[in-house]
Amino acid sequence: MTSHYTADADRKPTVVDALPKAEIHLHLEGSIRPKTAVELAARHGERITVEDVARRYQYADFAGFIEAFKWVTSYLREPDDYTVIVNALAEELIRQRVVYAEITISAGVMRLRKQDVERNFAAIGDAADNFASRGLRIAWIFDAARQFGAAAAMEVALIATTLRNRGVVAFGMGGDELAFPASDFRPMFDRARSERLRIVCHAGETGGPQSVRDAIEVLGAERIGHGIGVMHDGALAETCIERGIVLENCITSNLCTGALAKQIGKPKAAIGDHPLRGFLNRGVPVALSTDDPAMFHTDLLSEYSKAASLGLSDAQLVALAEQSLHASFLPESEKHVYLQQFRAAAKSVPLV
Repeated sequence: MTSHYTADADRKPTVVDALPKAEIHLHLEGSIRPKTAVELAARHGERITVEDVARRYQYADFAGFIEAFKWVTSYLREPDDYTVIVNALAEELIRQRVVYAEITISAGVMRLRKQDVERNFAAIGDAADNFASRGLRIAWIFDAARQFGAAAAMEVALIATTLRNRGVVAFGMGGDELAFPASDFRPMFDRARSERLRIVCHAGETGGPQSVRDAIEVLGAERIGHGIGVMHDGALAETCIERGIVLENCITSNLCTGALAKQIGKPKAAIGDHPLRGFLNRGVPVALSTDDPAMFHTDLLSEYSKAASLGLSDAQLVALAEQSLHASFLPESEKHVYLQQFRAAAKSVPLV
């Protein structure tokens, strides 16, 4: 059984649909669609249904999402399981004309479950390589879960450095951003940086501006996962502009986890509450992403459609898509090639 996902029929196409795109905030394990979860369970002698998964993928807050994430990833037990999900995700990305992706791997979860990270990553990398001939290039970000503590994060950082020449481009930290102070994690971020890995960090998702400021000033983050807490701090927004710190905004994720509702102090948030448009109008660098697309019932094309619904013009959508390439960790010479291809394609698309 393979997983095929079709975007919501009610989604309105945008000018970005036809363009070669990048996706830079995307969790591999969060891409497991219900049909793929059923396949994974069957591989281990368990029977679940698509409906079972769909029920699990409904939650009102961040804690509920974390529980669903823990549940679905419990079916990732062998390297071949990772091959299955890479194949499914790569097909989705190609369907959406994604040509370059930086995909986050929850190496911290693998370590917690006593798995061999290097064996898993060998299977992941081999599967991804098969899609290069079809125009999809993938790089990898190794992610430590903040709530597992500093020692576990150092283990992930050290593994990431050993795999730098095999496609790992960055070290990052996700999970519960309020679990421990950023200062606890500075040594592993410094170690990763010393080994020429780029630095990313989830912050300002459920936390406020100080969480983002700490990620930048203490950990040296070059990109911020989510960063919607910046909406409350004009000075911090200016810092992001001046330093080119890119906020990886994920609209649907912020609605589904209740993160946006928490930021605005309401029981529930609407899409119009999202700060994306305000960030762009102010000049804050933003890259639009999906986060955990299967678990939030979305894909990259749907995220651009949602951005359009916030009132972004075609020109703004094109600029937003180009920003993902600018913000990528590609070598500058290779980034230039992708940007040239993107701009050439954009010229042929009429803007309204």
